[in-house]
Amino acid sequence: MRFLLYNIRYGAGSGWRVHLPLPFGGYLKPTGRNFRLIMDFIRSVNPDVTGLIEVDSGSFRAEWRCQAERLAVGLRQRHVYENKYGGASMARRVPLLSRQGNALLTNQEISGWTFHYLSKGFKRLVIEAEFRDFKTFIVHLSLKYRHRQEQLRDLYEMVRKARKPVIVAGDFNVFRGRKELSLFMGATGLLSANTQDAPSYPSRLPRRQLDFILHSPAIQTKHFEAPAVPFSDHIPLIWDFEVRPAERLAHAA
Repeated sequence: MRFLLYNIRYGAGSGWRVHLPLPFGGYLKPTGRNFRLIMDFIRSVNPDVTGLIEVDSGSFRAEWRCQAERLAVGLRQRHVYENKYGGASMARRVPLLSRQGNALLTNQEISGWTFHYLSKGFKRLVIEAEFRDFKTFIVHLSLKYRHRQEQLRDLYEMVRKARKPVIVAGDFNVFRGRKELSLFMGATGLLSANTQDAPSYPSRLPRRQLDFILHSPAIQTKHFEAPAVPFSDHIPLIWDFEVRPAERLAHAA
């Protein structure tokens, strides 16, 4: 099975063009051309499960169309989307921010899904989706170190309660790299699919490992790559995996 993780930056692109005519002015421009390049790339990867970070659900810059839905239609998959700000957040009342969230796409059967909101931080959404043999948690953690640590404690409780092997994937914003996740990974027993610690940000010259795919030991890595794709400020992570047969049988019993 193939898992794709990609922070698509709402389709705004990467490089100096994003900062014209003003710093971060690209976030206010139409994203159609660059988003079509993202769509073509994802189609070429042919993922079974895709975790998408920074998705536009239909603002003016996305031509009033939900990017996750467009991708799902193009891939003939189902999708789950939710706003990444907590229900009481003022961001939900701001026109552009109210259209910003995360999503999951898949061609697999989903038993169910839940939207969690972490206790701290501006970005709080966790998308939990249950499949036959595993669960996924799609996350986008806070830029503030203190908030991230509290969010990781919340995530620990979610993982601890799972009765299936889990995949926790997303933009963790850990500016200190994997060592910032050492306590979380030690407590949960999760492993990183990116065993070589390949950096994922910025896409033009990756130096930081901000994006992670973490998984239970019961899930075996078959292949991993972080291709140099320039359509966002993050590069995507592609992971081929399988749930060990003994685990499938155990959870089916």
